Amino acid sequence: MGGCHSYPSATKADSETLQPSDISSEKLGINNNNLEERPYLQQQFVCQQIPHTDMFALTALPPGVDEAEWLASNTVAFFKHINLFSSALSEFCTPSTCPTACGPDNTVYVWTDDHGRKLKCSAPLYFDYAMSYIQELLTDEDVFPTKAGSVFPTGFVFLVQKVFLLFFRTLAHIYWSHYRQTLALGLHPHLNTLFAHLILFCRQHALLEPDDTEPLRDLITALGQQG
Repeated sequence: MGGCHSYPSATKADSETLQPSDISSEKLGINNNNLEERPYLQQQFVCQQIPHTDMFALTALPPGVDEAEWLASNTVAFFKHINLFSSALSEFCTPSTCPTACGPDNTVYVWTDDHGRKLKCSAPLYFDYAMSYIQELLTDEDVFPTKAGSVFPTGFVFLVQKVFLLFFRTLAHIYWSHYRQTLALGLHPHLNTLFAHLILFCRQHALLEPDDTEPLRDLITALGQQG
C-alpha cells in the first residue's frame, strides 16, 4: 500500500529545538491546549515532511483495481501506521494528562457504545475503544473479506468513512495534545506526511466531510501550501 515509507529523522536544528529531557509534566497532554500559538503551524515544523513522496500516486485508484479492494487495503495500512504512531506516544497520553479525548479548539470526542450511550472518557480509553473497534472490523471476513471471489458488504463505504473519521480524530489529538513530545522524539516529519496522506486519500475517495476535518483546517491549508 502507498504510505509504507521509511521516514527520515528530524534535522539537527529540529532536534535542538526540544529534547526528550525537556518533556516535563507541564508540557504533557491536555496542558498543551493552553498554548496561544499552535506549534504544529510554525514554519520550521510544518515544512518538515518526507521528501520525494508522490501523494497523488499513493492515493489515486490504480487502473483496473476494484475500488472496494483499494479502500480496504489502504484502510489496513493506515491502521498499522496510526496504531504504531500512537503507541510511540502512549506513555505521554494517560488519564491524568488527557482526561478527555480532545482536539483543536477544545473539540471533545465522545465514544458511543453498542447501546447508543455516549461515554465521555479519557483520551487513552477513547482511542483504545477506537482502535479495538477498527481491528475487530478489519479481522471480520464478512466486512473485510480476504478470500478470492468474496464480495464486500452493502454499506462498506460507510464503515470505511467511520474508520477514517476515527483515524482523523486520533491524529488531531496527537497534534493538539502531544505535539511537543512528537517534536522531542523527532517524529514530526512522519506525522506531517502521514496526516497529509490521510487527508488527500479522504478527499480523493470522499471519506470525510468538511465539518469532520474543520478542527485542523488551518494545518491542512498549511500542509497544502508546503506540498
